[in-house]
Order: sequence, then structure tokens, then C-alpha cells
Amino acid sequence: MSKPLIDFDEVIRTRAPHMPGIVKEWLRRIVHVEEMNAFYDSHQGIYDFDFARVYLNEGLECDADVEGAEKIPTDERPVVFVSNHPLGGLDGIILSLVLGERRNYRLRLIVNDLLMYIRPLAGIFVPVNKIGGQSREYAIRQKELWESEMDVLTFPAGACSRLQWERGRGFVVKDLEWKSSFVRKAVQTHRDVVPIYFEGRNSNFFYRLAYLRKKLGIRVNIEMLYLVDEMYGARHKHFKAKIGDRIPYTAFDKSKSQDEWASWVREETYKLGEAK
Repeated sequence: MSKPLIDFDEVIRTRAPHMPGIVKEWLRRIVHVEEMNAFYDSHQGIYDFDFARVYLNEGLECDADVEGAEKIPTDERPVVFVSNHPLGGLDGIILSLVLGERRNYRLRLIVNDLLMYIRPLAGIFVPVNKIGGQSREYAIRQKELWESEMDVLTFPAGACSRLQWERGRGFVVKDLEWKSSFVRKAVQTHRDVVPIYFEGRNSNFFYRLAYLRKKLGIRVNIEMLYLVDEMYGARHKHFKAKIGDRIPYTAFDKSKSQDEWASWVREETYKLGEAK
């Protein structure tokens, strides 16, 4: 018998060996373990971008229109694609496929290391540990990626968008503050930055859970556990993405700090979504 896509028991043994049985069964259900394993079992031998394509087309039956696709660079110089992160997983798979197809599949996506358990997609993922310290192995892989000729797709917020209050607009779904590491890496490796706005949102339940968790002062990101369930809830949906103008790495000069440049790129990305 072939190894399942998600060896749930192995994940629990590695990540949470003392998890109560009732919690494990709840988690197994919201992560859709049986459903994902059944799909993988019927699509053996398909990996990376090919698996992303068949999973989107057959498993979830969802796709995205891309506005400004002509702005995706056609030269071979590696670039950094940065995007808002409204969905927390599905947007990454869609954008990886869209950009990979147009960039001759020279693309890697920086992800939460938990996604490395999805083995058919592990070839296009480069992990970063979101829980605890960064391992030496992951640091080496990150270094190798930035020194390679591969394009990088990253979500600088480091987490999916949350419901936030904005004066004059009320509650809106928006990223948290963008981390500036992509600016630093772009300058260091002479990579231009291409901003992308991805239009989408998770369920009201997801945002209410995140809001309540924060109000109660719970630091553990409980809502993250529901991201697979949110992905399956997006079945048959059609999304939109907008590609922005290429930003030369030389633009990130000393007139702003790297944190300020990251905030500026974030603002420019959201302007793409507001443009008609």
C-alpha cells in the first residue's frame, strides 16, 4: 500500500504527541484527511506544478482570472513576487501555478513548514518554521533559494489576512503588517519586486474565531487549523488576481527604512485591488 498524502498519525507524533484522542478526531475532520488522501491515491505519480494543476482543476474545481498578466517579467532575471494573503493556502497554490506557467516553472513558494507534509507539492515549497525557532536546515534552504536563479513567491505578512477596522470603511479583510525581509533580500540578490493583489476572503466563522481568540488573549493561532477546511469551502469558486508594475530593487534606497519600504509596497499592492 502506498504512503498516504497526509500521514496524520505521523504528524501528530511529531508535532503534538500528547494530544487527546477527541481533539485528534476533530482535527482529522477539519483537515479533511480522508478526502485529501483519497484524491492523492487516485493521482499517484503526479508532483509539483502538475499536481497543483490537477488538484485545482479536479479536486477543488476553482481558478482565477489574472489581470495584468503582461506585466509578469519575460526575461530570465529572477524576481520576487509579493502578494497579500487573503486565503492562507489556496491563494498560494493558485499563484504558484499561474506564475510558474509563465516563468517556465522557475519558481519557489516560501511556506509554513507544516505544508511540507503535502509531499506532492513539496518540490515547489521552501519551508520556514512559524512555530518556534528557525532550524538550521530551513535556514540553509532559504539561503540556497535566494542565491539560485529561481523566482521567489512570498507573502510578507507571514499569515493570512484578518478582519481589521479602518476609519471610514469599517471592518475590512486585510493583511497584517508586512515584514521587511523581502526588501532586504531583493536588494542583496539584485531581484526586482513584482506586487500582486489577490482578491478573496475566508468565511465569517474564520474571522470571528480569529477576533475572539485575540480578544481572549490566546496567543496560539487556533484559526490556522481551519485553513484546510476553508480551502475546501472555496470549491467551485472563481478568484481574481492583479499583477502590478515591476519595482526595481534599486528603488529601495536610503530615503526610507526597509520597514517603511515594505509598508509602501503593501500600500501599492492594495491600490491594485482598489483600481477599476
